[in-house]
Amino acid sequence: MIIKDIETFIVANPSPHTGGRYFIFVKLVTDSGVVGYGEAYATTFGPDVMVRCIEDVAERYLIGEDPHHIEAFWRRAYSSGFSQRPDPTLMACVSALEIACWDIIGKEANKPVYELLGGRVHERLRTYTYLYPENGSVQPSELGDAKTVYNDPDMAAASALAAVNEGFTAVKFDPAGPYTAFDGHQPRLVDIDLSTRMVAAVREAIGTRADILFGTHGQFSPSGAIRMAKALEPYDPLWFEEPVPPDMPEAMSVVAGQTSIPIATGERLCTHYEFARVLQMGAASILQLNLGRSGGILNGKKIAAIAETYHAHIAPHCYCGPIVGAANIQLSTCSPNFLILESIKKWDGFHAELLKSPISWEEGYVIPSTEPGLGVELDEAVARANPWDASGSLHLTMAPDPLSY
Repeated sequence: MIIKDIETFIVANPSPHTGGRYFIFVKLVTDSGVVGYGEAYATTFGPDVMVRCIEDVAERYLIGEDPHHIEAFWRRAYSSGFSQRPDPTLMACVSALEIACWDIIGKEANKPVYELLGGRVHERLRTYTYLYPENGSVQPSELGDAKTVYNDPDMAAASALAAVNEGFTAVKFDPAGPYTAFDGHQPRLVDIDLSTRMVAAVREAIGTRADILFGTHGQFSPSGAIRMAKALEPYDPLWFEEPVPPDMPEAMSVVAGQTSIPIATGERLCTHYEFARVLQMGAASILQLNLGRSGGILNGKKIAAIAETYHAHIAPHCYCGPIVGAANIQLSTCSPNFLILESIKKWDGFHAELLKSPISWEEGYVIPSTEPGLGVELDEAVARANPWDASGSLHLTMAPDPLSY
């Protein structure tokens, strides 16, 4: 069996764009006709550029090769152009192709991927949801001055209570203020005050029925993050997410050493090398690897195994499409140190439309599929019917100017 063909899809995510503005899917086909799907979590360049990068990696290192040879493909691609270091763009390409290979491997073996990576550990997977504004965006620059779940305590509390009543046992939101290309910064007093009032309101509304996940996007300097954490500690969040930028885990370890709130990070990290450094520095105890960027499923298994030696947990990140979501589910199902899974609401809406059979979500938990491979199939007709306008913005962006105090 060898990989014969590749096809890519840039799919526009209709308003309210829950999970991002677009998704990048990959389809691999073997010489025996087996099809595998993957997805890249890629935001560094426009999707048309990313697609060409994915095709380039496939042409150099995968077409004509056996999809079972994951390690050989990964090392060759990782070393592309005499690099051999974590690179988010390259790793997004590798991740998409690697996930598709695992889909093929599982289908060929007639087993779910998790059965080939140690076997099922969890019968169901705990999930959390963002508290989404009505327009679906989680980017402050798009929210304007209107009241939303990110700046109004009453709205946040009502949204959290509604999610808990649906079955979620954890909710996440990002009320900590703007994030810019010039971070990390010191939080303003108004940001600390608002964040505290927001978390307090949510805690009062949901009590001990659910955990609060306090999200940020690397906004703060270490001292600024510590100030914010001290204000939040009375409300016992399950985690403080990416309190400082991801490039210096030594700085994040300073925060981790000064707060009782567990630190979570990993959305912007790639490969087991970067995650190992986070653990070695004591920077975080919850790893939020996104399998569409972090190196794929097998690399995800390595990250989870390294984390296990530190008694750390994995909480796979997913602000993208349902193929990465399905890959996250496969890894989570076979990982003893799985904590919680990011869910795009209840895997309904457009995420369900993109799949021939939607991801199974019941009362706050994903039920892992027993179908072979990833357990899902991309509905190519839906993907083709929603093409992306290449002139649009990137999947995610940061404010381009420094914060004005």
